[in-house]
Amino acid sequence: MYFDCGTKYVKDRQNQKIECLTKISCNMTQVKIKPLADRVLVEPQAAEEKTASGIIIPDSAKEKPQRGKIVAVGPGTKDEKMEVKVGDVVLYGKYAGTELSIDSKDYLIMKQSDILAVI
Repeated sequence: MYFDCGTKYVKDRQNQKIECLTKISCNMTQVKIKPLADRVLVEPQAAEEKTASGIIIPDSAKEKPQRGKIVAVGPGTKDEKMEVKVGDVVLYGKYAGTELSIDSKDYLIMKQSDILAVI
């Protein structure tokens, strides 16, 4: 995956030009954390506000999001190379990773093996 930091566009896996959705995707230097070994830093996506039928979900009933965008990737280990890249949207387990807050943004740091799928 290729990121063009000078514009508001990125290229996806099929090398097609798509518009950048978040500021963090276009400027990767904003996050000053570099995960070690086979760990990744994930920015969780917001929880669903409505059901498919249009019912609004209150804050107390919302489930923890299980989807997020990878913001930073560690170098991997000698036994396990990194399969995910910065910018990938991934699915992960409900209780995977460790929550942390950087500059009033919430992130999860987890092992690559906690990631279930790349979307």
